[in-house]
Amino acid sequence: MRPAVPEALEVVRAGALTTVQDLGRPGHAHLGVPRSGALDPAAHRLANLLAGNTADAATLETTVDGTAVRALRDVTAAVTGAPCPVRIDGSPAAWGAPVRVPAGAVLDVGGAVEGLRSYVAFGGGVAVRPVLGSRATDLLSGLGPAPLDAGQLLPLGVPGEPQDAVDAVPLPAPPAELVLPLVLGPRADLFTDAALRALPEAVYRVAAASNRIGMRTDGPPIDRPDGAELPSEGMVLGAVQVPPDGLPVLFLADHPVTGGYPVIGVVPADRLGAAAQAVPGTPVVFVPVHGRPGPGSSGPRTH
Repeated sequence: MRPAVPEALEVVRAGALTTVQDLGRPGHAHLGVPRSGALDPAAHRLANLLAGNTADAATLETTVDGTAVRALRDVTAAVTGAPCPVRIDGSPAAWGAPVRVPAGAVLDVGGAVEGLRSYVAFGGGVAVRPVLGSRATDLLSGLGPAPLDAGQLLPLGVPGEPQDAVDAVPLPAPPAELVLPLVLGPRADLFTDAALRALPEAVYRVAAASNRIGMRTDGPPIDRPDGAELPSEGMVLGAVQVPPDGLPVLFLADHPVTGGYPVIGVVPADRLGAAAQAVPGTPVVFVPVHGRPGPGSSGPRTH
């Protein structure tokens, strides 16, 4: 990992919830530690690419209303994810492209125009102390750095070589509707055939109580048989758990590693990025599939 340059950024405005994220800390579930990491990995990777970093460099993940930081040295930055206004010392700057922030200037990442979460990369990456090989903030376990506070100082790593011919790369718009492939199991057998047949026709909506731990839903309850609670068992990223109210919960990056409610199915990890940008009220449809779905399965419904 790159060495840190101390006091490279000062947090001027923390925002509602701004955390340090990288690609997470996989491989520690047996210790009770979830993967964590960026909820929208594609946006995180793109921000790093534009800033001249490797994909595993740490970025800032903002939520809803952005953040603002003062550069204490010249730095290259890039903002991706949820589209938002970007300003440097009050002057408009590019979103989705590398920008130069002079020493002393304030980079202000505004509120999301669409979607929920923006990603801010800096040349060299945010170089807070890693925990179990990752700099990611895990809200459930408390591992990693705390969410940002105004006045906090953040170190940056040493910038790498600038990327050639990377000026701007388009990103898909935040979803108007989430259509999520659902690989049934491991506890689909606890639900009636009628409940499984009804599932792909049911339209849910993203609930306001959703967070980095899980995307909660509102809508028609899934009919659960009596006695559907289980002894605690392993829980994976993308698991769709059905609690007693029958409303499915899609587990995201900071999910618990065990749970006692039945998991009706699992959404493949490479289909979860859109859930990071789905605002409350976004329609959600779960489409049961057998095996891993191919590319394009998360597009708009045609049935």
